[in-house]
Amino acid sequence: MKAYRFSIILLLSIIAGTLTGIGLGKGAIFLKPLGDIFLNLMFMMLVPLVYFSISSAVAGIESGKRLGKIMITMLSVFIITGAIAAMLMVVGVILFPPAKGLMLTLSSPQNKETFDLGQQLVSTFTVNDFPLLLSKKNMLALILFAVLTGWAAGHIGEKGKAFADFLRSGNEIFLKIIEWVMYYAPVGLFAYFAYLTGDLGPQLIGSMMRAMLLFYPLSFFYYFVAFSLYATWAGGKEGFSRFWKNIIPPSLVALGTGSSMATIPSNLEAANRIGTPKDVSELVIPIGATIHMEGSCLSAILKISVLFGIFGKEFADPWVILTAIGVAILSGTVMSGIPGGGFIGEVLIVSLYGFPPEALPIITAIGTLVDPPATMVNAIGDNVSSMMIARITEGKGWIQEKPYLE
Repeated sequence: MKAYRFSIILLLSIIAGTLTGIGLGKGAIFLKPLGDIFLNLMFMMLVPLVYFSISSAVAGIESGKRLGKIMITMLSVFIITGAIAAMLMVVGVILFPPAKGLMLTLSSPQNKETFDLGQQLVSTFTVNDFPLLLSKKNMLALILFAVLTGWAAGHIGEKGKAFADFLRSGNEIFLKIIEWVMYYAPVGLFAYFAYLTGDLGPQLIGSMMRAMLLFYPLSFFYYFVAFSLYATWAGGKEGFSRFWKNIIPPSLVALGTGSSMATIPSNLEAANRIGTPKDVSELVIPIGATIHMEGSCLSAILKISVLFGIFGKEFADPWVILTAIGVAILSGTVMSGIPGGGFIGEVLIVSLYGFPPEALPIITAIGTLVDPPATMVNAIGDNVSSMMIARITEGKGWIQEKPYLE
């Protein structure tokens, strides 16, 4: 109960807001400004938080031949497993649309200018003037700039140390600000759900129930089936056996704390007992707790499909599916390892697709409801990824050379 206290408070505020909206009807609109304050605070923090979190993480990576090999392998594994998780949810939302029959009369997203493919890629990842990076409308360009900044700060030796320290300090400062803003989240969500329910009726509840009925089975399917396949590929039958003998404690920690960061100690202990090389696990698991979130990839696709359904847009289009998978992977890179950190990814989704701010509370509620299994998949995915990276960097028989610690 203590670990889930904040999530319970959020759920209670959403329920209270929904009941208030049903009771007041259209009269609940007077609460909307309280919700607008929360939304504005979250959008205001997005740009600096994304910049400092990504650039500081990249700046902290030291050079070295083996380190480079591990890093390249790690990023490849992270991207591939994130894409697999996203594709599983794509199949799920196509077969079982979570927003089926739901059409809300929120303000429609602004129509965007149509570009050819080349120009669209250019405008997505770059801007032609530095001040444009400071807008949430150009988030992918900001992410690229943050990666380049962190990479440069970490690779010019002592000259870049002061700036790298500044980036880490900035990251801590904005995470603290987000923590303070989150204290207002129950009030903001209460007000917005009262307004939305009063204005749109209880039809929102049905969509959220459909979303949960889809997410929970698929996330546990991924946890048991995909992770078993990954562990078997990494170490054969021995890898499968060692993985499941040791992975339950960190799984319970992830479920109990709702935090990938809080799971790092037990995750590292499990990796050590499995026999994963320490220079692999001690790099992959901490970094993965910040930038590798398969559970968040699952939930991101769910949230995107819900918004597309709400606004009457076609999700099954191949280009939409490809971009959604890309957005799902990228949204995981800006989610912090603290409870409630999924808000940032939700703001990113709304910003990238140009949905109105009113869309944020809807996917925020979905994110809160699916957070426990998503966090478990996020954290344990880092552990099994370290096993796969060990196979690639050490060779197929790596696990036979590592003693199993009883």
